Amino acid sequence: MPDSQIKAPDFERSMARLDEIVRSLESGSLPLAESLKLYEEGVSLINGCEKLLENAEMKIKLLQRTADGMAEKDISPGDDRRTTE
Repeated sequence: MPDSQIKAPDFERSMARLDEIVRSLESGSLPLAESLKLYEEGVSLINGCEKLLENAEMKIKLLQRTADGMAEKDISPGDDRRTTE
């Protein structure tokens, strides 16, 4: 199974759990110890999500560079099909 199929559900589950944690903490009905435990879990989930997003961003940049490189090789310098940005 490709990494993207494994990581995407993990990211989605983490975000859903973060939403649950935020709602619980915002309710103000939890004891302090439980609030701290949930807060710690939330920080851990945020760190994991940030790593997943960083990895996804690196993959996108690599794909863009690869696509740009292939486009440069496939189109000669004087070709009108080349786009400039």
